Amino acid sequence: MNAIRGLDGLPLSIDRPEAPAPAGGPSFADALGGAIGKVDALQTKADAESEKLALGGGNLHETALALEKADVALKVLTRVRNKVVEAYQEVMRMSV
Repeated sequence: MNAIRGLDGLPLSIDRPEAPAPAGGPSFADALGGAIGKVDALQTKADAESEKLALGGGNLHETALALEKADVALKVLTRVRNKVVEAYQEVMRMSV
């Protein structure tokens, strides 16, 4: 996963924990919301490129790249969501 970096600034590393954010840094909810927004932007760009190609314009190579970026970003976001749900379920199973 660490070999795939970026996708317009979207951090894709989910296997290695990052250093904790400083006290004044963005919250987890803000970071997750930003990542969802970036994935949505990639999906929208891929849709636009596909539509342009279907109408006879555009570039097949650029369209394929946009579609692949959107696919990879969505898969990573799904894995992150699954990990968050697993962590939540684990916390809920803990006895106090």
